[in-house]
Amino acid sequence: MSSLAKILGSSIDNHPRRDLFLKWQCHIRQISIRQMDGMPDDAMMPTLRFKHLAEPMGQIITLINKTKNYSVVPEMRHMAKKTNDVSQIRQEALKFFAEAYYQKPATFSDILTATFVPNSLGAKKIYKKNQCILHFSAYAQEFDLQCKVWRFEKHHHLYQSTWWHNKLFNSSLHPDTEVLGFEVDWESSTAAPDIHKGST
Repeated sequence: MSSLAKILGSSIDNHPRRDLFLKWQCHIRQISIRQMDGMPDDAMMPTLRFKHLAEPMGQIITLINKTKNYSVVPEMRHMAKKTNDVSQIRQEALKFFAEAYYQKPATFSDILTATFVPNSLGAKKIYKKNQCILHFSAYAQEFDLQCKVWRFEKHHHLYQSTWWHNKLFNSSLHPDTEVLGFEVDWESSTAAPDIHKGST
C-alpha cells in the first residue's frame, strides 16, 4: 500500500503489529476516559527521538483518529459548538468517548497525530527531520515505532479530527494550532511483548 493511500484514509494496513498497537491504544484510552477523565498518561505520551541522536527530544501527547470512512468529526464539532458551558462540553465528550468510540480498533487510522502551538520550533524541527522514533512504555507493553512525519493542512480530515477532539477538552485551543502526523512503518518497528507472544 502506498503512503498516499494511507494519508488519504482510503486504505488500511493490516500488519499484525499494527493491530496489536491499536488494540492496546484503544484499551488504554478507554480506561483513561472512564477512570481518569481523559487525562493522558505515558501510554499516550511517547518519547520522541531521532536516529543517531542519543538524547530524546521529549514526550509528546499523541492521538489516534478514526479513518475517514468512520469519521465522527461532525459529532465532535456539534458538541463543541452547541454550548459555551465548558464543563458541559467536557462531560458530553467523556460520555461520547466512553461508550462505543474505542470498541473497534479496526476503525482507527494508524497515523498518530499530535498538536503544537502555532509556529512551534519543536514542530518545525520534527517536520524538518522527516523521520523519528516514538517510544511507548506503559502497562507492561513497549513499542518503538519508526515514523515518517507529515504536516497536515486544516482541510485534511486528520487535522479536523485532531483539532475538534482537542477542542472538546481545551476550550482555548488556538485556531492555528499545528498538527503533525506520524505514519508508522510497522515492519521496521518493534514491540515487547511482540505479536508472536500475543497482546497485553
